[in-house]
Amino acid sequence: MDVREVSLHGHRIVYRTAGEGPPLLLVHGITSSAATWKDVIPTLARDHTVIAPDLLGHGQSAKPLGDYSLGAYASGIRDLLGMLGVESATVVGHSLGGGVAMQFAYLFPDRCNRLVLVASGGLGREVNMLLRAAALPGAEFVLPLICAAPIRDAGNAVGRVMEKVRVRPTTDIREMWRGFTSLGSTEARRAFLHTLRTIVDVGGQRVSATDRLYLAQHLPTMIVWGAKDPVIPATHGVAAAAAIPGSRFELFEKSGHFPHRDEPARFTRVLRDFLARTEPAALPEDVWRETLRLGAAGA
Repeated sequence: MDVREVSLHGHRIVYRTAGEGPPLLLVHGITSSAATWKDVIPTLARDHTVIAPDLLGHGQSAKPLGDYSLGAYASGIRDLLGMLGVESATVVGHSLGGGVAMQFAYLFPDRCNRLVLVASGGLGREVNMLLRAAALPGAEFVLPLICAAPIRDAGNAVGRVMEKVRVRPTTDIREMWRGFTSLGSTEARRAFLHTLRTIVDVGGQRVSATDRLYLAQHLPTMIVWGAKDPVIPATHGVAAAAAIPGSRFELFEKSGHFPHRDEPARFTRVLRDFLARTEPAALPEDVWRETLRLGAAGA
């Protein structure tokens, strides 16, 4: 697996890539990075060209002042694929990345040939209370205090003690702590808050794709969720699958918000099976137009 970087619109974008074959784009969630896919990339790369970027404002990519909306992320992914010479790809999105993936499929239907949503945002109002609290006014003054180095060091020390006594925290706790520790710099916190406030307010998720899910009926779609997800309830995935004719729903009973980390072998098996059983979509303009017309008539 190679870690590479490009300059996109003057900003550094870091991405991981591996394998050869049809393009498979993996999009991570908020405060995360392409590293979240490290356990599944080697297997997926056996028969696909895997591309996993650090989104702008995350990981090793640049964290400038700018637009951190879902539309901006979707456009950035389109431009990255364009730079890499990729005309279309199967897009897999986790959490925030699921919202980005849906926006990408909606804005650029000719560039997305399959859609896989993993514990995706944008499918209902409910979301973990901690994210709702972080969206409150004044969070920009509180975050520097709770993300200070002494707090992070103390948390890491507790983690080391737990490992010594063989008490292993859950994947959700480990991944959330990793995301928390990524907010040590002013630029990272600023990017996090700008991103969060475009999609979450004190009442929960404020962006929803549910009124446009019917458009995915021509796009091979799979939804994967962990039954124990403490961040976004699995009922969102169940409802979304019911709204997309022909979609596939996979519930990982032992997993939380990160099924690809909790059960990587099962995740890759399910994803590769989905890819093998479906054909990449190529939606003609007249079919897209008719689908929109019928959707508007039924609204």
